Amino acid sequence: MIVEDEPAIAIDIAYNLESFGYQVIDAVHTGEDALEILENHEVDLVMLDINIAGGMTGIDLAIRINHKYQIPFIYLTSFSDKSTIAKAASTFPASYLVKPFKEYDIAPAIEVALLKKKEYNPSFPPLALINRKLISKITQGEYNVIEPLWLGHTNQEIADLLQISRNTVKTHIRNIYSKLDLSSKPEMIRFLRELK
Repeated sequence: MIVEDEPAIAIDIAYNLESFGYQVIDAVHTGEDALEILENHEVDLVMLDINIAGGMTGIDLAIRINHKYQIPFIYLTSFSDKSTIAKAASTFPASYLVKPFKEYDIAPAIEVALLKKKEYNPSFPPLALINRKLISKITQGEYNVIEPLWLGHTNQEIADLLQISRNTVKTHIRNIYSKLDLSSKPEMIRFLRELK
């Protein structure tokens, strides 16, 4: 699937992919449309722009892909500044291609991503692993807050991403810290990284 809000670029990418023998399920312009496709179709790989139409960025969409679908994605973007690259890298993309890219850059990036698909694991621990040793278990709602918090999103950004209130986010964070017996975000990140 291609997620790109500029139709001419999306058509060009789709044509390029099909010329290499890949099947393009759809080319959509928003994260919301992409989630609908992911919910109803089997997708092996997502080609994802960072700046997309709608209420979420490509990075927001990547967080949701990691959280719910665990399939690889490749960023295709014009952003090459350190801040954006660092934020994108924290979502564990299979590759990061900067526009304008050459036609022949796409196929190798896809091949590597698809070869790794079976063992693809974005390193964010699943809920069952987090809860394994906890007496008071993390709920699904709390878990939904942990990953964007871990990736550096503010409380307001998490509220917007998950379509919940900022107060709900704060309550979830308090509960998470309490259940993990931690008192800060750095402690939580260390805990998640050391989980095995």
